Amino acid sequence: LIPMMVGCGDMSHPRLNAFSYWVLPAALFMVVVSALVEGGAGSGWTLYPPLSTWIFHTTPAMDMVTLSLHVAGFGSMMSSLNFMCTVISARFFALIAERMPIFIWAMFVTSWLLLFSLPVLAGGLTMLLTDRHVNTSFFRPQGGGDPLLFQHLFWF
Repeated sequence: LIPMMVGCGDMSHPRLNAFSYWVLPAALFMVVVSALVEGGAGSGWTLYPPLSTWIFHTTPAMDMVTLSLHVAGFGSMMSSLNFMCTVISARFFALIAERMPIFIWAMFVTSWLLLFSLPVLAGGLTMLLTDRHVNTSFFRPQGGGDPLLFQHLFWF
């Protein structure tokens, strides 16, 4: 729908578009498999850091959920970048910015926000993984960390 609205035949990078879609089933598969590993992740859908430590979850289910969020975010960033490239460079010559449909503008702004906010979530997920495996204290109050910092990074 969106390529047709800007007047091009396909997305500007079709292979990137296909790759970003094929990454999402892998992320969904990892979430489903993590639910089958012993008791599942069980940390809530926001991955609250005190519930994500090795004390509460010694199984790899928590790591699989975190990795699936990384993979899904990577796929979303690739498709957002592809969409932005399509809107900027692949539209037909008579479609100037003032004549572009408001739906395309809304999707472009949403893609821009997604492209620049998902690395913050990826940083929070990486900090969570290092707290679990490398014994850092980004989110543990015992080591001077802030458990609410992850929630701020998650909701950014």
